[in-house]
Amino acid sequence: MNFFQIVHGIAAVWLAVCNLTAFFLCGFDKRRAKQPGKRRVPEKTLFLWAAVGGSAGLWIGMRFFHHKTRHWYFVWGVPAILLLQAAAVGLLHWCLLR
Repeated sequence: MNFFQIVHGIAAVWLAVCNLTAFFLCGFDKRRAKQPGKRRVPEKTLFLWAAVGGSAGLWIGMRFFHHKTRHWYFVWGVPAILLLQAAAVGLLHWCLLR
């Protein structure tokens, strides 16, 4: 295995963990939103997981659980983070393959 294969493997595991965590946090927060008096997941935490690589998982969770879909900063912010991350990965691949 060369260096790039190792880095790709680590990145794949990182993205899987971040996206699954963001997805399940969205579902957990939706369940807690229906229970009065229960402690919720802070919005900062959801955005943090999106920023560190879980934007696709959070976006899918928003759609799947119908959660945070009335907040403009989630409706526009999460897809914007996802697009920026996709562009960064594309730019990185382009630079490394040149």
